[in-house]
This record gives sequence, structure tokens and C-alpha cells, in this order.
Amino acid sequence: MATSSQSSVELGSHEVKDYICNACEDQNNVETSADFYCKQCDRFYCGNCIDLHGKLLAKHTTFGKKNIEKWPVSKKVVDFLQICDVHKDHKIDQFCNLHKQLCCPQCVSDQHSRCSKVTPINELTDTQPTDQQGLSVELETVLGEIKSLLSIQEANVKSLQGSYKEHGTFMIDQMRVNIDVWSIRSVSTSRRSSSVLSILNEFDNITVKELNEMKDEVISIKGSVTSFIHKCTSLHNDLSQFHEIVQKIGDHKQLCLIASIKCKHIIQQALTLLGKSGKAFNVQSNTKHNVRIPSDSYVCNISGICVLTDGQVLVADWKNKRFKLLNQQYQVVSHCRGTDAIWDMCPITPSEVAVAVNENDSNTHEVQFITVTQSQLTLGRKLELQHECRGIAHHQGELFICSGTALFKYTLSGKQVCRLYEDRSSFYTVRKCAVSPTGDKLYITNPDKHKLLTLARDGTLLATYTDPALEHPYGLHVTPAGQVLVCGYWPPTILQVGWEGESKLATLATQEDGVRRPLSVCYSSTTSSIIVGQWYSDTMLVFRVE
Repeated sequence: MATSSQSSVELGSHEVKDYICNACEDQNNVETSADFYCKQCDRFYCGNCIDLHGKLLAKHTTFGKKNIEKWPVSKKVVDFLQICDVHKDHKIDQFCNLHKQLCCPQCVSDQHSRCSKVTPINELTDTQPTDQQGLSVELETVLGEIKSLLSIQEANVKSLQGSYKEHGTFMIDQMRVNIDVWSIRSVSTSRRSSSVLSILNEFDNITVKELNEMKDEVISIKGSVTSFIHKCTSLHNDLSQFHEIVQKIGDHKQLCLIASIKCKHIIQQALTLLGKSGKAFNVQSNTKHNVRIPSDSYVCNISGICVLTDGQVLVADWKNKRFKLLNQQYQVVSHCRGTDAIWDMCPITPSEVAVAVNENDSNTHEVQFITVTQSQLTLGRKLELQHECRGIAHHQGELFICSGTALFKYTLSGKQVCRLYEDRSSFYTVRKCAVSPTGDKLYITNPDKHKLLTLARDGTLLATYTDPALEHPYGLHVTPAGQVLVCGYWPPTILQVGWEGESKLATLATQEDGVRRPLSVCYSSTTSSIIVGQWYSDTMLVFRVE
């Protein structure tokens, strides 16, 4: 059979020469892309060599690239599919049904020798037929979504840079306004000069610090977005590669099966990145942790939970107006007091959290930023709002804030972009919000109407979910894989809802599991746990899941 020798370029690149001219390789040791395949010769030819072949062997049947489906599978594709990713000297020849993994003999010996069912690939080809056409369509669909996501992420990087510049301009303009006001009010020239200098000093000491904080936020978020773009690009290349392969392997049963299994794995990775994971959590165990500290005057009300990248957990105690930092064993290691009622919180960068603060008696509606450095909490800048602030979420430089009856979008500098959604039919219709990993979906809880709403990026209502078990939903969280967690206040329940926001995937916990009036929920990737904060309870619940 024609060996179709390969170039050194990796598969998946646009420069790949899956098929090279055998004649050029034999005569000149040159790699030239093949344009024709001769069935009788079982060899490949470029455009020049096919002319000589046609003169010498006119009766042979040749196929050009328009009939590439009649070409044999290239050795590059065969090797790519069959050679084990871990043990390069071995070929895949078995499948572990327990772990759903393709295996070579060495894999079986090292990791799957005790698995109950490891089946040779050649025995699976008849029992597990593959739908190549359907697989190709699925690959193409996911490929398009990843490509669209890449465009959005690249636009987000530019938006972040613009947000920082906008904030700087705003602060400078504000300084000028303050100078003008003081200049008008001042009577004497000397007093006016003194006032201007005072304002300039205040600007140096406060505003420059605020701009630096904002700059650090933008740099951190930009780094996160850039990392996300790299993941998207890598998956895009993998999907493109498999899309090409599926077109080339024809009806070769074993290769089709291997390609199908590998494709499904790549597609699942892509769906997870897109925030469309359909995996339902399975609760393995649960534990209780007391978060009360000696300085607390009241029983705790854990209104917000935020897991940091190092695995530490920051919680908001609404009743005691206090922030508490917990280690991975859920012990309080640091705390600081806020000035007003703390309603919700969300991560901004690996070391910074934004908090929704609202106190109607003092007419306080603001976003408070907190920095966590070496397990110490430091209160940072604030954004004052003209409406109530009861729920908050963040996605790549955009803040989403719930007022109780409306959902607003803000920049990190505090500029209101728009009102995305509003429902004034009751007091609490927009209580908490969360954002999908890709930012294309927004979720909000409506406690008064017992609903979970799913919105598009522009605020368009996509889905409404109701459930007899979901009464007065408060706590809401979306995991990095797009799994939606929501808490029903009474009867107490923790549900997992599909990323489309239309159906329940699992009931994770109820009153029988110790849940009492849940207010907040969050998932920790570090410990594979769901953390639940409760109303009027010093106890926080942790459910270990897989």
C-alpha cells in the first residue's frame, strides 16, 4: 500500500501534507503535496508526475482531490488515531468501559488491570456503530460556537482597556469640577490657591491610588481573559483537526470508532468551556462548619459566599456586618467589619472581591471592593449607586447588579451601561444574579414569584424555571463548567438546573440533609464541594460532590 510519507508539520495545521507525491519522494527525496491517487499503483502523484504516469499507464484509474473520499486513509491520520497519547510506542487496541478510556497494552497493564470490563476495539466495532455524519455535524456546530466565543473574548480585552481609560478620564474631569467649585466659592486669590492645592493633594493621595487599583484589576482580568482565549484557540484547533479527520477515514470501522470516542471527549471539553456542561453533580458526603467568632453580636446570616483561586472561602455575614475568610478546612482565619448590611459578593480577580452593600436607613447603596493578601482582608474603593444594591455578579470587566426589581450592567469604574431587565410587579423580583462562564447567559432569582429566569446577554428573557421544590429562591451560583445551582428558601432545597435554565438536573440537598433556610451557595473546584450559607444559623454546610 502507498505509504504517503508525512511531513514534520503537526496534524491540524493548515500546512499539513497528509499525502505527498511518492514519485517526487523516490526520485528527489522531496516532499510535494499529492494531487492524485492511482488505485492500481496504490501510489500518490503531484500534478507534474501524474502527466508522466498517464502516458505510461493510460488505463490506470486515478482520482483527483475532487474525489478524495476514494483515496485511502493517510498514514498520518492512522498513526494519529491509533498511537497511544501516553505510550508512543504502542497502539490503541482496547477500551475500558469503566473509565470510558481508550487503552494500549501498557495502559491496561499500568492502570486498568483490575477494571472489570476492558474490551478489544475490534469487538466493539459491531456493537457500537458510529454515526459519522452526525458526528461531523456536531463537530461543525461546536466549532462555530468556539469561533464565536473567541471573537467575543478578543472584543472583551479591548473593552477592558477602554474601561480603564474611561475611568481615568472621569476622575480627572471630577477633579476639575471640584477645582472650579472651590474657585467660585473662594473669596480671595490666596484662599483660592490654597483650595486648589488642597484638592490637587487629595487627588494625588486618593484618586491616583484608585486608578492604580483599577489598573491592577484590568491587568488581572486581561490575563484571565487571555488565558481563556488560549484555551479556546487550542480547542478550536483540536475540533478543526477532528472535523478534517472524520471526513477522511471513510468506512474503516476501527478508525471510525476510535475517532468517535476521541471526538466525544474533545466535544465535552468544548461544551464545558462554553458553559454547557450537562453533567449532574452526585453528592458523596456532607459536613457542617461553625463560622461564628467571639466578636459576633448576633447569630450569623451568611448572605454571600465567594471561593478564591487558592481555595480559601470569603463569606459575608449580613447580620453581623462582617467579612470572614475561611481556609480550606472552613476555619475562620481572618475577618473585618463592614459599615452596612452586606447582601452578596462575587470575585473580580484572584485577590479581589466585589460586595453588594445596601442599607436603606442610611441611604447607602454601593459596591465595596475587598482585597485578600496573605490571608488578610483590606477594604478598597467603593462605587456609589443611585439605586438599591442587593445582588452582584462579574464577568470579564462587567458588573451586573440587582436592585431588587431590576438588573443593571455597570463598568468596573462605576458607569451604568444599561438596565437589562426590570419587573416591578412585586418587592423582590430580581434578588440575585449569576453569569454563565462565557457571558452569553444571565440568571436571576425571583423570590416573590418563585422563579429562576434565564436572560440573553442583552437582557432578553430566554427561559423561566419553576418547581414545587423551588419556593422563594435566593442563593444562586454558576460553576466554571456552567452548572447552575439555586437554593429554595422554604422548603429548604438545593437544586441543579440545566445551563439552558429550563429543567432540573438534580436535587442535591433538602431539609433531610440538614439544610435550613439557605441564603447563598457556591462551588469550590479546589475541594469539589458545594458550600451553602444559611439564614439565622452559625452553621455553614459543605457537600462533597463528584
